[in-house]
Parts: sequence; C-alpha cells; structure tokens
Amino acid sequence: QVHLVESGGGLVQVGGSLRLSCTASGRTFSNYAMGWFRQAPGKEREFVAAISWGGTFTRYADSVKGRFTISRDNAKNTVYLQMNSLKPENTAVYYCARDRSPTRSPVAVTATSYDYWGQGTQVTVSP
Repeated sequence: QVHLVESGGGLVQVGGSLRLSCTASGRTFSNYAMGWFRQAPGKEREFVAAISWGGTFTRYADSVKGRFTISRDNAKNTVYLQMNSLKPENTAVYYCARDRSPTRSPVAVTATSYDYWGQGTQVTVSP
C-alpha cells in the first residue's frame, strides 16, 4: 500500500508563488512516474504536470507551462510542484498521484494512468 501526503497549499495573491510537496510511503517511489492534477469546484479533475521516475522527463499542461515546475527528490520520496505567477483560475484542490506502471516513459497525462492519490491540498489565489 502506498500513502501520498500533499502539503504546501494555502491562500496567495495573484502573481504570488507556492510550492507544493507530496511525500510517499514505501520503498519503490523511485520506480514510478508521479503526477500533479487539480480539481476546481464544479469542474473535472485535470492534468497539471508529471515527471518520469528518474526525473529526466517532464510534461505540463499548456496553461501552466513556463510558470509551474515539477521536480522530485527520490532520496526523500518527495515530488514538488513550484507554482509561480499564480492566477485566480489556478484556484483548485491539487492532488499528487503515482503512475500505475513502473518506469513508464513518456509520462502519462490521463488520471486513469495513476493508481494512488493523495488527499489533496487547497490552493486559493485571490484577485
């Protein structure tokens, strides 16, 4: 069983920054790609960013390219999402997730490709 715990969410003004963290339990973290998704009220969950198991490959939603950066520290079983130049439309609950297939490449962007999910962390960007 894998347990994912997100942290780092909060309230920030437009143009501000936040850094989300997601720490995983278990000894196989480094074998799996990790992803970040988000869900705003009344909307479906959407892909934000993903990173390959070794950290070499990343992929971003078009709406966050150039502003968000995903990274990982396999020694700490942690994946990060640095979010800069935040906008009100970035307000959502952000979830980290683990790819269901070890060492998948390229990284997956669909939620069905991920099997373990964290509980989510709220990000609110005020105008």
